[in-house]
Amino acid sequence: MIRKLLVANRGEIAVRIIRACRELGIESVAVYSEADKDSLHAQLADQAVCIGPGPSTESYLNMESIISATMTTGADAIHPGFGFLSENARFAQICEKCGIIFVGPPSSVIRSLGNKQEARNTMEAAGVPVIPGTKGAVLDIDAGKKEADRIGYPVIIKAALGGGGKGMRTAFSPEEFEKAFLTAKKEAQMAFGDGTMYIEHFVENPRHIEFQILADQQGNVIHLGERDCSIQRNHQKMIEESPSAAVSDKLRRKMGKAAVKAAKAAHYVNAGTIEFLLEKDENFYFMEMNTRIQVEHPVTEWVTGMDLVKEQIRIASGLPLQVSQKDVHVQGHAIECRINAENPEKNFRPSPGTISDLHFPGGQGIRVDTGIYSGYTVPPYYDSMLAKLIVHGSTREEAIAKMKSALGEVVIQGVDTNIDYQFEILSHPDFQSGNFNVGFLSTHEIGGVKVNEI
Repeated sequence: MIRKLLVANRGEIAVRIIRACRELGIESVAVYSEADKDSLHAQLADQAVCIGPGPSTESYLNMESIISATMTTGADAIHPGFGFLSENARFAQICEKCGIIFVGPPSSVIRSLGNKQEARNTMEAAGVPVIPGTKGAVLDIDAGKKEADRIGYPVIIKAALGGGGKGMRTAFSPEEFEKAFLTAKKEAQMAFGDGTMYIEHFVENPRHIEFQILADQQGNVIHLGERDCSIQRNHQKMIEESPSAAVSDKLRRKMGKAAVKAAKAAHYVNAGTIEFLLEKDENFYFMEMNTRIQVEHPVTEWVTGMDLVKEQIRIASGLPLQVSQKDVHVQGHAIECRINAENPEKNFRPSPGTISDLHFPGGQGIRVDTGIYSGYTVPPYYDSMLAKLIVHGSTREEAIAKMKSALGEVVIQGVDTNIDYQFEILSHPDFQSGNFNVGFLSTHEIGGVKVNEI
C-alpha cells in the first residue's frame, strides 16, 4: 500500500485527496505556490512544500520542482488530481523512471489516449462507435477542405493534442471552413505547442454523456454508470448529474458495455472517463477518454456509494477492485453545481479577491467540496472554481429542489459568483423536464444572460 502521497494540485481537489489519505492512514504532502501559501490544502496536509511563484507555469506545472519535493519529503506516490499535469504523459513517465507511483494510468496509455486521432483509431478497431472523421492527422488547409467535403458538413475541427475546448472550431459550410481551420490551428499551436488537427462530422445538439470507469492492474474493468454533463459553456461543464434523464436502462447497458470495451482496448488502468455524444435517436459516439479523476466525480460517488479517490489509491497500490459489475447499483439522483468566482453579466469575467464572509449549507444529502474559507484570497492565476455543491435525492425532482434550496443558502461575499445564474438554470422548465442538450446555454436566455459560444 502507498505509504506517503504527494498531491500535485491545489484547491478543492487537493483537499479531497488529502482527506482520502487521512482515512486510509496515508501520510500526505501538499505542494503550493507562493500565491497559495495560506491555502487550505497546504494547512491540512501532514507536510507542505512551496514549489514556486504564483503562475502555474512556474509552480503547479513545474515538473522538476514537484519531483524534487517528492524526493525530498520521501513520498512514494504522486496524485495529480485533475488539470495541470494530470494528463501529461511525460510527467507520468518521469515518475515511472524515478520509481514514484503515479496515481493514474501508465504514461504509454496517457500518451495514446491524449492523441485524439490515435484514440479514435483504437476505439474504431475495438468496435466502439465513433463519429465519421479523418483517419489521420490533417496538417494543412487544402487537405482539410478535401476531408471536410468527404465527411460532409457541418464539421468540427479539433486539435489532435489538447482539451478544455481549446483548438476547436465548427464550420457549417465550405465558405466557413478556411477561417475556422486557421483559427483552431493557431489556438492549438499557442495552447499545446502542436498545430496538428483532425476533422470529424459535427453532431448537432447532442447530449454529453460520460461513463465512469475503474480498472485495476489485474485486468478487471467496471463502469459506475453515466453522468450527464450537457449544461456547459464553451465546452466547459457547469452542472452535472447522475443518472441522465435521457438514458434508459437498455441504453445504459449498451453504452456501459461500450465504455468497458473502450477501456479494455486502451489497456486502461485506474479511474478514467469515457465521453460520448448522444443523439436524440439514441445513437452515440465515442468522443474522448479522460485519463484522470473528473471534477464531477462526486455525483457518481453519491449514487453508487463508492469513494473514487480511495479506489484510485488502492488500484495504484496494486490492489484488485473490491467490487464487480454486478455489485454496482445506482441509487437515487445526484446533481453537482460548480460555483465559480465569475460575473455572468459581464461575460463571465473572473473575479479574484478576498472572501469577506462565507456560509455553505448542510443537511441530509448535501455535500460541499471546497478549498476556500472566510478571509481567503482568491488568486488571479488559476481556474475560477471556488467550490462544488453536490446534492442527492431519491428522484431527479427531489434533487433539483434540494439543489435550489442549497444554492439559496450559500453566502460568498467579497467576490462575484455564478450562484444566481446556476439557480436560474435549475429553475428553467426545459432543464426541469430534462429537455436540453449541449447548446442549452447558447439558445436560452438565463437570468438575462445568453451565452455566445466562441
